[in-house]
Amino acid sequence: MKPVINIKTISDINKFVQHKTKHPLVTIIDFSKMDEVMEDGIRISCDFYSVMFKNYCANNMRYGRQSYDFQEGSLVCIAPKQVVTMDNEIEKKEDMMGWGLFFHPDLLLGTSLGSKMKEYTFFSYETSEALHLSDKEKETLYDCIEKIETELQENIDHYSQTLIVSNIELLLNYCQRYYGRQFITRKGSNRTIVEKVADVLTNYFNSNELNKNGLPSVTYLAEKVNLSPNYLSDLLKKETGMNAKDTIHYYLIEEAKRILLGTNKSISEIAYELGFEYPQYFSKLFKQKTGNTPQEFRNLK
Repeated sequence: MKPVINIKTISDINKFVQHKTKHPLVTIIDFSKMDEVMEDGIRISCDFYSVMFKNYCANNMRYGRQSYDFQEGSLVCIAPKQVVTMDNEIEKKEDMMGWGLFFHPDLLLGTSLGSKMKEYTFFSYETSEALHLSDKEKETLYDCIEKIETELQENIDHYSQTLIVSNIELLLNYCQRYYGRQFITRKGSNRTIVEKVADVLTNYFNSNELNKNGLPSVTYLAEKVNLSPNYLSDLLKKETGMNAKDTIHYYLIEEAKRILLGTNKSISEIAYELGFEYPQYFSKLFKQKTGNTPQEFRNLK
């Protein structure tokens, strides 16, 4: 396996693709104007955010464990410090189409977008969970890119950061909307995933896994259905109204109710059986989810 190339600054990535630096904290790269195709198997980690749109299917990328063949009109967003592997078939230069927006977290310091970035959970999706765009959606995003590019052509002044960041925020808000649309249009396959999640959690709570390994994590659940934790959580929220953590807690509380009403075990015994190190944490969660303490719920029967 090849070592990871860490690209620290916007100037570094511009040098990497032989692109002129117009602003130290943000750049837009037109992939059709790149002189060379990246080496096969190259592994890259950047210290900044990447939003990449590819309008062809020759290129293959891997992010984490997943691989993804870019279909026509697909967009992927990658957070800083994530490792991306380029698995390239040799491409003809004329086949390379698309754009990349790269911006450093320092650009967002002191802005409202800086405090909102954690809300854009798609930056932690796998590339296999890329956003597939309609022609109209492509045009809308490209309009944002053109506005940013126009601003990059200007001399940096007091208004530069505000105008660039506001257009990046607009682009990310559109991405959030389009992901919401994608969850809806893929409702059939999403329901299959919801059913898989139900099966995984039911089997987990019906086996001795709880005693051996404690409460299942969101990461564990995501791995079982071959999705990233954030994508799974957002999918479940759209389909069921509960994110991944809430879904795990739902099955936990249902199991707790079963034990409370079906046995004479003490609250502490039940808490330990359910994987809690401290019984008071179990009681607090149970009351939060049901409105009653475990003992109050038991007394209701």
